[in-house]
Amino acid sequence: MKNQLERHENVMLRQENDKLRVENVAIKDAVRNPICNHCGGVAMLGNITIEENQLRVENAQLRDELSRICGLAEKFLGRPVTPLASPIALPRPSSNLELEVAGNGFGGLSSGGTSLPMGPLTRPGMMGVEKPFNSSVFVELAVTAMDELLRLAQADSPIWMTSLDGGKETLNPVEYMRTFSPCIGLKPSGFVTEASRETGIVMINSLALVETLMDGSRWAQMFPCVIAKASTTDVLSSGIGRTRHGALQLMHAEFQVLSPLVPVRQVKFLRFCKQHGEGLWAVVDVSIDTALDGASINSFVNCRRLPSGCVVQDLSNGYTRVTWIEHSEYDESAVHYLYRSLLSSGLGFGALRWLATLQRQCESIAILLSSTVPCEDHSVLTQAGRRSLLQLTNRMRDNFCAGVCASTVRMWNRLHVASLGEDVKVMTRKSMNIPGEPPGVILSAATSVWMPIMHQQLFSFLRDERQRSKWDILSNGGPMQEMIHIPKGQTSSNCVSLLRLNTRNQNDNTMLILQETWADASGSLIVYAPLDVASMRAVMTGGDSSFVALLPSGFAIVPDGSSGYGDDWSGKLARGSSNKGSGSLLTVAFQILVNSLPMAKLNVESVETVNSLLSCTINKIKSAVSSA
Repeated sequence: MKNQLERHENVMLRQENDKLRVENVAIKDAVRNPICNHCGGVAMLGNITIEENQLRVENAQLRDELSRICGLAEKFLGRPVTPLASPIALPRPSSNLELEVAGNGFGGLSSGGTSLPMGPLTRPGMMGVEKPFNSSVFVELAVTAMDELLRLAQADSPIWMTSLDGGKETLNPVEYMRTFSPCIGLKPSGFVTEASRETGIVMINSLALVETLMDGSRWAQMFPCVIAKASTTDVLSSGIGRTRHGALQLMHAEFQVLSPLVPVRQVKFLRFCKQHGEGLWAVVDVSIDTALDGASINSFVNCRRLPSGCVVQDLSNGYTRVTWIEHSEYDESAVHYLYRSLLSSGLGFGALRWLATLQRQCESIAILLSSTVPCEDHSVLTQAGRRSLLQLTNRMRDNFCAGVCASTVRMWNRLHVASLGEDVKVMTRKSMNIPGEPPGVILSAATSVWMPIMHQQLFSFLRDERQRSKWDILSNGGPMQEMIHIPKGQTSSNCVSLLRLNTRNQNDNTMLILQETWADASGSLIVYAPLDVASMRAVMTGGDSSFVALLPSGFAIVPDGSSGYGDDWSGKLARGSSNKGSGSLLTVAFQILVNSLPMAKLNVESVETVNSLLSCTINKIKSAVSSA
């Protein structure tokens, strides 16, 4: 019985061994030719973990995203883009490659093709917390804005309508809505649209102009009375190679009209630069939607910048032809009724003002850099002295603009006095250990009024030193004499001057007046500040002007917006003729030291004194121009 059981067990073991041998052969065949049970295709060897399977799914999604981004990048760069030739290695990603592709859409561009250098994948948020954002969304917005700008810049575009007199161009809203879809959403309720286009010749080459526009500090210096403050908050792309082609950055700026009745426009926008040919560039701006930027949807925005910018083309003489386009939506209810016509006509923030400022600034730079700049008195003003005097003048002008518009450049506190009218803005701030300013309590007062005289004629009257005694209390009722005249333009109205009282005994002069004047097609400016003789002597010999204390005052003059603008403005100013229209808007502003102690309290008498000075000056100007 025992022998029979052992033989039976032996037979069973042999049968089990045969089964195992057959299974082993089948497994070897399966290993040599793996087949997927679900799709029938070739299977991969080994067990796939959940993490590895998730990576494979994400890898497939990223490949699709990379294909889409490559197509978008070809439009962005204007040239073919080569994607990665080899797949992303599994099971582990190398050097956060997938994260970069998902973060900005350009991490997968190989160095063999056209590479796009990208900035950081995070940006500063509230309380120092960094907020991630998807750069590919910004790229798509920039490409759309660039396409719209180029179509708006076409000379024969039906989107623009020419006025009956053949001068001003206005946007055709029906054709615009038919051609373009809103790239930053629908217009907010209560907002109005302003759009303008201007073309002119500028004394600068395209590369220099593009570099200026892509640098926030240099951009603000080129448009000193238009831009109160500008900064670059993020650089998504610095450009291709060592050029600005493909440069894309986030910027913040404050735009101003020199009047207390027009609020400062604060705009956050994308700026995209692209080269479209040899010597042909385009720079476009477009506002960032609040939800897209990660900010609060309920945050207040008083202006939105639709695709705006310029197309720059080099000319054979070293100049450039610039086509400037401005297109914005803004809250008109915040603008005083005196300036609504000016803004709707495009003279406030429109293309004419931007282009006229650019032409005037480039002309001024070219003249000041010339070695043959004429000066009335070379014996008292050296080359270093002229440079120091111009630096002091620039600071005087910037401080004046900051006091009129109450931008964030200076921390002004608005005063509400019942005895003052709504059209008068009075602000105060304390100056302590600030170079270039007297210590104490500084009061700024500004207002704007309508004048029944053309802005060219009003500017010519106010800048004439022979008639200054008719309105300036600093002249003590006597005539003024121009000691130094530094031209900053082809016309005599664009200059820096040093004035003094015209008396027989020159030793009696204890005060001088530094003054800058300029005028262009969009308006004019007169800024001045009293200075002591000792400080001016140090400046004229090349001394450091940053420590010279001054408080500027002056005038800003613009058309009232009821007339067309345009042709041969400088020629009309030189001939003294008037343009079509009914009057001008005059802004008068003073900055006065009311107390030399910074911690002193401001009293009502000081405010009323400054208000009386404003009213007296305006009444004297009205009386003088009406009797002329």
